[in-house]
Amino acid sequence: MRAKPEYRNRDETEVVVLDALADRHQEGMTVFEIRSRADVTIDQIEDALAALKDDDLIVVEKDEERTLILPDEDVVGPETNDEDVSLLDKLRGKLPF
Repeated sequence: MRAKPEYRNRDETEVVVLDALADRHQEGMTVFEIRSRADVTIDQIEDALAALKDDDLIVVEKDEERTLILPDEDVVGPETNDEDVSLLDKLRGKLPF
């Protein structure tokens, strides 16, 4: 699952974080889980999370053991599988537009 198209014109790191969170939108992710899914530094993740939080695109929930980050439900796009993604969409995702 990916973030909706209207949220894809943000900083590249923010989009990577939103996509990772959209994949696990029901259970949420820790910062370390996001780090394992995104090929960016912890500092970049921290900056991206701060910007996303400022724009109310993520929610942070704390429980007794850990802090979970969840995307706002408006951010999560419809479920897709690789068969539904067109070649053009795949190219768009790879090329820097």
